[in-house]
This record gives sequence, C-alpha cells and structure tokens, in this order.
Amino acid sequence: MVKIETFIQKAIERIKREAKGRTLIALSGGVDSSVCAILANRAIGNLLTPIYIDTGLMRAGETERIRETFKDIDLEIVNAKERFLQNLKGIIDPEEKRKAIGETFIRIFEEEARKRDIHYLIQGTIYPDRIESEGGIKSHHNVGGLPTNIDFDKIIEPIDELYKDEVREIARTLKLPTEISERMPFPGPGLAVRIIGEVTDEKLEAVRKANTIVEEELLEPYKPWQTFAALLEKGTGVKGDIRVHGWIIAVRAVTSRDGMTADTLQLPWQTLQKIESRITREIPNVTRVLYDLTPKPPATIEFE
Repeated sequence: MVKIETFIQKAIERIKREAKGRTLIALSGGVDSSVCAILANRAIGNLLTPIYIDTGLMRAGETERIRETFKDIDLEIVNAKERFLQNLKGIIDPEEKRKAIGETFIRIFEEEARKRDIHYLIQGTIYPDRIESEGGIKSHHNVGGLPTNIDFDKIIEPIDELYKDEVREIARTLKLPTEISERMPFPGPGLAVRIIGEVTDEKLEAVRKANTIVEEELLEPYKPWQTFAALLEKGTGVKGDIRVHGWIIAVRAVTSRDGMTADTLQLPWQTLQKIESRITREIPNVTRVLYDLTPKPPATIEFE
C-alpha cells in the first residue's frame, strides 16, 4: 500500500512539472478521474478545464448524476452519442470495439483542446489498466485503445501506479463524497463492452434496463465490488404458445480488492429468481437470464 499523503504530494508535483500550461482533464465521474481532478486543481488551479463526454453508452441517468455531482465546478459536457454509435457500426470484435471507442474519445478531446488552445490532457489511468493492456488481455480505451498519432504535447496520468483500492483510499483522504469514493467501477467504454457483437440502439436499451434492475436488486443488500448485466445475442424462448427469439442476458456479481482477481458472489436462489423475473417481465424482448459463476481468472470481470 502506498503512503497516501506522500503520494498526494508527489502527484501534485508531477502535474505541476508536466502540465506546462492550460490543461484538459477527462472527467467521467468515477473515482479515478475525480481523484485526478482534485489533484490537478490543487496543482494548476484555473489552468484546468474539466470535460465530460456523453457517449450514449452510459447507464440510465448517468449523465444527469454527473452533472449534479459536479455542479459546483465549470464542467463542460459534450454530447457525442451519435458519433460513438456511428463509429461502432458494424464492429463485432471486442478489441476493435475498444480501439474505436478509444480513438473517438481522444479525437473529441483533441477538438475541444484546439478550440481552447490547450496542449495537455490529464486522464485517470490506473495500474491494472496498463497491466491488462500491455499484457494483451484487453486494450483499455485510455491505454492500448488509443491511436498512435495524438495531437497533445503530453498525456499526464498522475495515478497510473495505483490499484483501485489505493485510489479509493486517496479519495477518502481528499474528502471526496462517498458516492464518488465508493462508486462501483464502470468501464470507460461503457455498455459497449457489455454487449456481445455489434452495438445498436435496441441492444443498448435492453442492456441499460437490465443493468438498472441488477443494481437495484444487488447493490444495497449484497454490496458487491462490481455487478452488472451483459447482453449475449439471441436465443429461443416461448411466450404464450408462440416460439420467439429474444436477447439472452447474463448477470455478473463479484467480490474483489483491486480488480486484478475476483470471486463470484454467492447469491441466494430467491434473489436470482427475482432478478430473472424482473428482467424477463420488464424487458419484453429478453427470453433468457443466466448467472455467470466464473471467477477472474480465467474470465475477466467485464465480458469484453
């Protein structure tokens, strides 16, 4: 475990040293980017411009929650829903999907930076992002998913040596609200990596509703490290006396310390039955619900 106060000071000094002028910060509302925002504000103050990109790949109400959480800072919100969907059209390979999302993110940040004559970008990359990207497990949108040609003088990653539990400890020390410091991890590519195959509006609507149901049923009673629903293409079902083809939803709930390994949460049968009943009743085009029992390894936590 890092020495928290020492790390905070070193991170502030690093930002002062590397950010040699006005700087953008990619703010997602998660604990990683929020910690970076506080550190950067202490380091360079008014030279910092926070930007949140609404990708259209977020959970229900996510953008509104972020707008409310950060209402006291001058947060710029960029609506890029159509652009992300267009750039994901026809892509089914998980790695290509992550790279398309990473490139779309960085191009939008470049455009926003050019409008303001800004040449530096801060992002909340943490150590597991690097391990999984550099080890070939999966490209994170902010590491291996980035293109080689980037129009910034420097991308600054103040917490890239930390694990998730260490970031949370720093967030608590910095007195961030608990809804940020304890916020459940949510992938940068959003719901796109919870959809197997091509991302479409129809699939997004189904997986977004399923995620809401899973979080409502599991977050408070069981406090998992992470829980979500993923959409796995279509399977055969029956409604009334008629055969139908509907989406298959997989539910995942895990415990972990830092995200590098994870164990499946052992949920009561009645809880799983309630989740299945709600998903198939409230999302008419879903015909089957599964519970993923696989730990990490051999699986990753997210499906893609």
